[in-house]
This record gives sequence, structure tokens and C-alpha cells, in this order.
Amino acid sequence: MKSHNSKKEQLEQFTKDDRGKKMTTNQGVKVHEDEDEFSLKAGERGPTLMEDFHFREKMTHFDHERIPERIVHARGFAAHGEFQVYDSMKEFTKADFLQDPSKKTPVFVRFSTVAGSKGSGELARDARGFATKFYTEEGNYDLVGNNIPVFFIQDAMKFPDLIHAVKPEPHNEMPQAASAHDTFWDFVANNQESAHMVMWTMSDRAIPRSFRMMEGFGVHTFRFINAEGKSHFVKFHWKPVLGTHSVVWDEAQKLNGKDPDFHRRDLWESIENGEYPEYELGVQMIPEKDEFSFDFDILDPTKLWPEEDVPVKIIGKMTLNRNVDNVFAETEQVAFHPGHVVPGIDFTNDPLLQGRLFSYTDTQLIRLGGPNFHELPINRPVCPFHNNQRDGYGRQTINQGPVSYHKNSLAQNTPEPSTEAEGGYKHYEEKVDGHEIRARSESFKDHFSQATLFWNSMSDAEKQHIINAFSFELGKVESESVQKQVVEMFSNVSTELAQQVAEAIGVEPPVSKDIKVTKSSPALSQENTVKSVVTRKVAIIMGNGFDETEVQPVLENLKKQGIKLELISDQLGSVKSKKGELYQVDHTFLTADSVLFDAVLVAGGNEEKKDFYKKAIYFVHEAYSHFKPIGAINVGEDLLNVADMKDSPGVVLSGNSSDFSKEFIDAIAVHRHWDRHVV
Repeated sequence: MKSHNSKKEQLEQFTKDDRGKKMTTNQGVKVHEDEDEFSLKAGERGPTLMEDFHFREKMTHFDHERIPERIVHARGFAAHGEFQVYDSMKEFTKADFLQDPSKKTPVFVRFSTVAGSKGSGELARDARGFATKFYTEEGNYDLVGNNIPVFFIQDAMKFPDLIHAVKPEPHNEMPQAASAHDTFWDFVANNQESAHMVMWTMSDRAIPRSFRMMEGFGVHTFRFINAEGKSHFVKFHWKPVLGTHSVVWDEAQKLNGKDPDFHRRDLWESIENGEYPEYELGVQMIPEKDEFSFDFDILDPTKLWPEEDVPVKIIGKMTLNRNVDNVFAETEQVAFHPGHVVPGIDFTNDPLLQGRLFSYTDTQLIRLGGPNFHELPINRPVCPFHNNQRDGYGRQTINQGPVSYHKNSLAQNTPEPSTEAEGGYKHYEEKVDGHEIRARSESFKDHFSQATLFWNSMSDAEKQHIINAFSFELGKVESESVQKQVVEMFSNVSTELAQQVAEAIGVEPPVSKDIKVTKSSPALSQENTVKSVVTRKVAIIMGNGFDETEVQPVLENLKKQGIKLELISDQLGSVKSKKGELYQVDHTFLTADSVLFDAVLVAGGNEEKKDFYKKAIYFVHEAYSHFKPIGAINVGEDLLNVADMKDSPGVVLSGNSSDFSKEFIDAIAVHRHWDRHVV
């Protein structure tokens, strides 16, 4: 278990392998102390000489340090961890890593945005990648998914079109990491299978509070195969132990300016502090005989399986407990692929999945320079691998002997294939019969029912956020024709939604339609998630002269609940209590902002200048406008009286409370107080 270390201790740990070592060239030649400071010249002011092999090697390596960034999911961050199954899944799958509850399987998880470039902000309104590599004893298994369980399109043929539409427009390369522009919404209006996914991306799911507090989904329908060859259709879910939470849109925009690394910093610091992110793995399973028992096609990637109809069975837990040592070598060079499966897991005829099985390998060939990307340390299986593949860019294995083909007698037919009983992978024998045809199944043609299901499942606050998101995005669209098309399209989802958006963007509201879908799925609302205060960050606003006898017990109670406290004042150093005790300040009003915290506690201080309270009022008012919990102790209550917040939901005053700590902790657990009136 890693404990929290100081920066100095971390640096010492990171550099221990190089301590006392002599610098060399890549060929192992020791470098003289002058060689790495000055290039070789003909005289002190003369030209640099080409024979300076160390200069050429150093510059050549620098000039080639960058590889092409991912076309999608370029902005990402990752961590190592482990996975353990709770109970054997032998009844459903023969996958070895899902059999033994005592076995820990190493994992590597990469989180990412989708649309933005590598340098874009992390709080863009966007789907998030959630890709997991399991290093199993049977080979690597990659569960490559998103934080949204459905996708924009049904057939991989349209994936290039989708990405071209959502990326910055090619004539001016704007806007970056944003879907609020003409080409994306033109694509949506003319590819109406996107309706369900668009509802998710306009919801709070598209602006998560952190990687630690967002769900993950395999998106596609896969198969579990057991040892007897029996098949179940399966969908994968990652459920965060801390619950699923989001920020509000104004907060997201400000976070991109205040800290564009907010999500990666949150993940990094939580692991460094020993507060390891945890996710439970859940599966939805449908017996093969029930494939056609639903009012949707279970192979359609724009559809989910409502949890109330197909319950999620929780089967194990993943814990992320180690940060990467080098972002490029690990996070950037990791190569995921939905086709990396192990015995017991197989594919279905989902046409989007089928296209991904080609595209992912093709992508790695250009990004990582050739077919040997599996030999990079981050991609290398933990089990032995042997085959007759040879050569190619980046080859590290040195194969011996003349034989590089199968079958052979010169090497006694080695490496020899395995039988199914020996663990050899064998595809599920599904009967397939049909004419070659370019068409889409009739069962894929309902584009709006589940979009309406999603809308029906939202709380009033979540519905308003969706309306606001559509209004913002379409308000950025310059083409009135596109605006009208989108409003008309989403009138098939909800008349209320379409008419309010139309009014907000100034186009003619659509006529009401008879929408027959009344079903909802409570599991889709984030209001029904886990409400935990563990690792929540609270800003403590504190100035000289605060009452330590009132403040200190509250701070101790918050810490006991696993809440993280950071002290904020008008200058760094320390603040002094009435009794003369010194408290170390973590941030000033210049270096911190309310959007970086989950709640605010005003501890006060009666010796402060007016300028202190002006800054504090702004800090608190912004947190209040983002519906965050606010607490105030003693003289800190005066500040809330000035700001006219004292009687609002989620605002807790010590003077009005019989158990201030408990009430404030309960307010933090709620996450956001949507019934608060905010002007």
C-alpha cells in the first residue's frame, strides 16, 4: 500500500535508479562533463561540426519524441490497479480471471475525453473513455468503453463521418473540444439514430465531477461462453463506489480555465494519498433463447438494457492503487483493442463492434510505428507468448532458429497450437445464414423510444440541465436551418424539451406530438446514486482571530468522515486563532477557487480587513450559485447574512444547529442542493 509522500520523497524515489550512475550515450559510451553542455565547434565562435555524434544523437531523439496523437480520446490519463472477482462466474464464462475470488488480476485503466486534442481542457462537454486492460494469465483482455452506455451511430461505416462532424471545423480549426457548432448538429439532424446518445451528452453525465465518480460501460453486447459452450449475451458496467456525480456547466467552463488538468490531478492526488478509486464490475446477462424477447434489438449500440428489466449482477471490484511512472511510456503508448479477448468472452453481430475490431489495430500501426506494439512494456502480456510472427518496426524479441512458419517438422511443429481443453481460444459457433447486403435491420429503426425513456428518467433539475445544454449548444449554431431541424427532431423525444429549447434559441416551436413512451428507468438518474462524503474536498475560509474551540471539533469530525480539508485565507503562511494557535494555510484567494471544491466552510475571523470579506463573499457566492453545501461557524455566519444565503437549502449555520458537524456532513453527502433558489 502506497502512503502519501512529500514531493522531495517522491523525487528521491523516482530517481533512485539513476543515482550514482554515469551518463552515457544510447550506445553506452560515457559522456564527458563538457559533452552534454556544448556542441563540438571549429573554434569557440566557429560552426558546429557534424562529427559531434552525441549532439546528433540527442537532437535526433528529441526531434522524434512525439508520435501521432489519438484521433479520438487524445486527452487521457491512466493508472494501474488490480481486479478481484467476488464469486466464481463458472456458470456463465470460462474466463480464468473470473473464476477465483482469491486471485488478483493486474489492470491498467485509461480515462479520456473523446473530441478534444491532447492539449484541450478536461471539463469539455463530452463522452469520456473508460478503457481497462486486464493482464490475465490467459492473455490480455481489453474492455474498451465509455462513461455512456450507448453510442451515436449503429454502424461503424459512419464513424469517420461522426468524428469529422464533431471535430473542429476544417476551414478554421474551431471550436476545440466542443460540439456546440454547425457541423456536429447538422450531422445529428441528418443521422437521427444519434438521438439517444445526444440526450446523454446533453445531460450531466457529460461533465463528470471526476474520473473516480463516473460509471463505465462496455457499450456493446458481447458473449459469455462457459466450459460447456453455452452462451449468454452480456453487457459490462463499472459502478464507482463513491457514486456517480457531476459538475454544473458554469462550473465546468470555469474549471477549464482555473485548472484544465482538474480530472487528472484529482485521480493522481487521490492515489498518491492512498485514497484508491474503486469500481465494482457488473454484468447484465440475457440467455441466448431470450434474444428477441425485448421491444428493442439487444445488438443495437444506440440502445441500453434497462436495469429494471435486466438487472446488473455485481461480480467483482477494481481498485486503482498506483500512478504511472511515465505518462508517455504508459498512458500514451498503451494500445487498447476490443478484439483483445480471452477464452470465455466473445463477440456478437453488433455492426459498430464489428467495425471496431478492424479499426483499433489499424490505428496502432500508425501511432506506434508497426505491428510490434504488443512488445512495449505497457502492452506486454504477463503470460508467455509464442508464435511465428517475425520482424517489423520496433521488434524486441530475438527469435532463434530457422523456422518461422506453421506447420513444420524441422522444429517439431513448435510452437504448437492448443486444444480447447488446454485453453486454446475458439470462437463461438453461431449459425449465420443470409445474403450479402448493404442494409440495416428493421429492428434498428426506432431512434426515439429510448431517448424518451432517458428523458422520463431524469429529475426536474436534470431535465432543466438538459434543456439548458441544448439551448447553449444550439445557441452557438449559426445555421437557422440546422437549429430548426434539430428542434423538430427532438420533438419526437419530448414536446416539453423541444418547445423550451425552441423558445430559448428563437425558432418556431414545433407542434406537440403524441409520444406514447411513458416508461422510465430510475437507475439512469444520478439523483439515485450512492451519496458518499469520502474524499470530498471542503474549502475552509479562515482568518486571524477565529474561535478555535468552535472550529477545531468541526474540522476533526469532517476528517473522521474521510473529508479532505484545505485552508484558504488572504495570504500564505499561517493564521492565528483567539488562543494563539497557528493553522497552516494551503491556498490564498488567488491560488484557489470555489470550483475546485465540493463544499465551503466559513470559519471566520474577527480581525480581518474588509478586503478579506469581499474575497470571501465572492468565493462563497460562487459556490452557492453552483448549488454546493455551505457551512458557517460563529462570526462566519455574518458573511452569509450579508450574502443573503442563510435560509437556503444546503446552507448550515452553527447558531441554528444542535449538531452542526452532522448537519453539514449530511449536506455534503447530498452533493448539490437543486431546490436552492439561485438568481
